[in-house]
Amino acid sequence: MIKLICQLVLGIVTSGTLFAQDESFNTLFIAEKKWMVLPVKNGAPKKRVDIWLDGQLVRYIDIELAEDSADWYSYLDISQWRGRELDLRVNKMSRSAKTFKPVQQSDEDVNAGELYKEKYRGQFHFSPKRGWMNDPNGLVYYNGEYHLFFQHNPYGTEWGNMHWGHAVSKDLLHWKELGEALYPKQYGTIFSGSAVVDSNNTSGLGQNGQAPLVLFFTCDRSWTQGMAWSTDGRTFEQPDKTVVPRFTMGNRDPKVIWHAPSQKWVMVFWAETEDRRHTIRFYTSPNLKDWTYASSVDGGTGDDRFLFECPELYELPVEGDPNQKKWILTAADGQYTIGQFDGVKFTKEAERLKSVHGRDYYAAQTINNEPKGRRIEIGWWRTKTNIEGMTFNQSQSIPMELKLVKTKDGLRLARFPVKELESLRTKTHDLSTSYTPVELPVNECELRLSISPRKSAKIEISIHGKSIIYDADKQELSCDGVKANVPLVKGKLNLVIFADRIGFEIFTADGLLFMPVNVNLDMNNKKVSIAGGKLHQLLVYELASIWN
Repeated sequence: MIKLICQLVLGIVTSGTLFAQDESFNTLFIAEKKWMVLPVKNGAPKKRVDIWLDGQLVRYIDIELAEDSADWYSYLDISQWRGRELDLRVNKMSRSAKTFKPVQQSDEDVNAGELYKEKYRGQFHFSPKRGWMNDPNGLVYYNGEYHLFFQHNPYGTEWGNMHWGHAVSKDLLHWKELGEALYPKQYGTIFSGSAVVDSNNTSGLGQNGQAPLVLFFTCDRSWTQGMAWSTDGRTFEQPDKTVVPRFTMGNRDPKVIWHAPSQKWVMVFWAETEDRRHTIRFYTSPNLKDWTYASSVDGGTGDDRFLFECPELYELPVEGDPNQKKWILTAADGQYTIGQFDGVKFTKEAERLKSVHGRDYYAAQTINNEPKGRRIEIGWWRTKTNIEGMTFNQSQSIPMELKLVKTKDGLRLARFPVKELESLRTKTHDLSTSYTPVELPVNECELRLSISPRKSAKIEISIHGKSIIYDADKQELSCDGVKANVPLVKGKLNLVIFADRIGFEIFTADGLLFMPVNVNLDMNNKKVSIAGGKLHQLLVYELASIWN
């Protein structure tokens, strides 16, 4: 016992390793290049890395830091401090580690391998150049571009270090990643939120006649709602205070819209009550800065996640009729409510409706200020991409147009792939007369199928070695364990299937059912086949990569 106590006092364990080997590390360096290079070792213990400037903490991250050989490299932008001395501090780094001895810097952001050609990189789904991604944030059209912000961990392939990544596109398809728009600050890391264009400059944040792009987000340390803005769509200012204070332990994910009839801004966000009731809170503002509580709507309780986190609020015309409109209130799992909204209170008319019957499609958001007046949705698709050495993880869905249609059961949401996707078609294969496997030089593709099943028979569509099955007796569509009830439309099963390396997105029942199935496909298997039923049409379109 005495010997053991002595060992502990000396900092020695039976293996002979000194506790003192792990200690805080710090060094000073001059920022000379655009990037500070951070070596990552997947699965290594996370370390806290801080960067200080003139006694102020300006960056902080948790990272699986490599102490010897790295699996890949992440890059921290330090260009704004070029020529200045930075103080780098790391906790619990081995004294023998060569990391940051010296600090590596680079003007190029590169990794081994050909970017965007990786084995599990979706070819028409956005994914970050590097690191983890989840919720789409701040979807908005501004200065001639679609802006996609997203929850991003640039320093690892698992969740953490929430920043807002940023990408822009002219056509909703070809995205250019710009880097981090928002970094964690003193009030916390940057959780989900939204963006608006303040066209009338109600906030006074515009400059030289340029309307500001204003972002809203949750700060996870303070559980308050923060704000940032830009007049060029590239650089963002953040005040030192937030705009909506915390009032419960869980209140987050602000979605902001302009409500024209009341001439006010409306913010909706999720809040949990003391009895674990999920609620959506409504706030209003004349200027995006000063917010007043207006009302709330109750959802589920506890594990009943109706109206739980990442809310959405928008108005849609019924069957395209501008004189007849309804409001849609929805949240992260896609269940939605149809009702009326007067700028203060939302009144439910139908609730707990569902149009997504797939797997791992979550936290979808629609685009504010869409130039064609469409309601376009993009969701986080939890694809399985951080395997076999991939340095990125997760994807966004294809963009879909939402419409409100009449059915025998009442008004319902319908989803349709945006028309812009047709521009990716490079070659068409008409297989309408084929019932045998056809081997095509097809990788990523779109299929459009119309078929009438025989009574009590099954239809099987095989694409890249994975089957999509329709059971006519059960009126059930299934793929890789995902199942949904799909009634025929006028005796026919009509399917639109987008097949990427990372899975299928399936549309049927005149847009009333959307089935995303995240499964990595065997792109070496080029066979496309169909069996069962009476085939009316089968078109296969080869799709170009959005990264070309």
